[in-house]
Amino acid sequence: MKRIVPILVLAAACVGLRAAPEETATASILPMRDRTGVQDRWLGARLETLLPELMRREKLDMWIIVCREYNEDPVFLTLVPAASLSARRLSMLVFFDRGEQGVEKISVGRYPIGTLYKPAWRPDKGGPDQWQALAKVVKDRNPMRIGINESATFAFGDGLSASLKASLLRALGPDWTGRLVSAEKLAVGWLERRTAEELEVYPHIAAVAHAVIAEAFSPAVITPGITTADDVEWWMWEKIRALKLDTWFPPSISIQRGKGKEAKDRVVRRGDLLHCDMGISYLGLMTDHQEHAYVLKPGEDVPPAGLSAALAEGNRLQDILLAEFREGRTGNEILASALRAAKAAGLKPSIYTHPVGVHGHAAGPTIGLWDEQDGVPGQGDYPLYYDTCHSIELNARVSVAEWNGQEVTIALEEDAAFTREGIRFLDGRQTALFCIK
Repeated sequence: MKRIVPILVLAAACVGLRAAPEETATASILPMRDRTGVQDRWLGARLETLLPELMRREKLDMWIIVCREYNEDPVFLTLVPAASLSARRLSMLVFFDRGEQGVEKISVGRYPIGTLYKPAWRPDKGGPDQWQALAKVVKDRNPMRIGINESATFAFGDGLSASLKASLLRALGPDWTGRLVSAEKLAVGWLERRTAEELEVYPHIAAVAHAVIAEAFSPAVITPGITTADDVEWWMWEKIRALKLDTWFPPSISIQRGKGKEAKDRVVRRGDLLHCDMGISYLGLMTDHQEHAYVLKPGEDVPPAGLSAALAEGNRLQDILLAEFREGRTGNEILASALRAAKAAGLKPSIYTHPVGVHGHAAGPTIGLWDEQDGVPGQGDYPLYYDTCHSIELNARVSVAEWNGQEVTIALEEDAAFTREGIRFLDGRQTALFCIK
């Protein structure tokens, strides 16, 4: 069903503007101070419960993250308090699994990192330099398998620069460097896994994003014949900033129009099929959504039946893809199976679904790319785990009788959570076109 929110329903095939979006989802956006409190609480719980599980899954006794200010490791900012906006000079984090005593969390740096990390270097008290202090932390604990962030497959697991790795090897010496192994799957696992608390709040974040889209696709923003697609894009960007949120990519608006009426400009006209792509960042988590709107012609109360039917085909493709989500299957396996089923059902599909979380195009299995429909080597070979979130991104090409058989592209994207209970959209999905009257 369509998301249950206050809306004006013009007809079964047409969804109007949500009533006062800022009085619904956007009204409960937290002030900055409260946001950091929520994120830091989540971080403390993740370090205590999730990190030990993942280190043991990957059979790592120790995990070392080393990076510099303005060249942060992709995982670094997810391991420190929310108000830490960058690394400080040379930052070193060490995690050591002590078994039943839990994971020891150590910082080898000049500046303290909240209360979560035990400092292991006091340059003001004399003693070794920073690299020697790190080497002492390692050797005192005698780990057998030490994870470092280098990966030929995942950028998320490749945060250790060449120069810092060279310094690490010199500090540890030849007797210890043989214990270093890639921590790519630990880095990906840490980034992709969502806790119960995060999954509880993520639907609200998606609802905020949906509220912005609903207002953008309304007469409050769009005046046919005057408003351009660029105007709507900038309105969305400004709206997101007005809500004291960020977007992780520029919002985009595209226009499809019937044959013989191709636009030479980007002015929105009556009878246009509009498409948006927009994502926000809130509480350290991203969204990514694509939805459609129809600009009603004079005398119309609903879109042409062919356009509504085309959207239904897009929904059918979503259903086919979601049915293929099973724990342990790789992204490439899910892609191949879903495309076979969709084509057998008579659809013209393209699937390019990706994880979403602390990044927009996030860590986890890639399920197709728009230009790689035969599978994605490496990233597509990663398996699907429970308690992860994914942007169900795809399109179906459908002929529309009212447009003289012209083929339209229904490109949809909705965020979903995959848990032991199955896969569900975080805040529903679009099943009826927004209508601008």
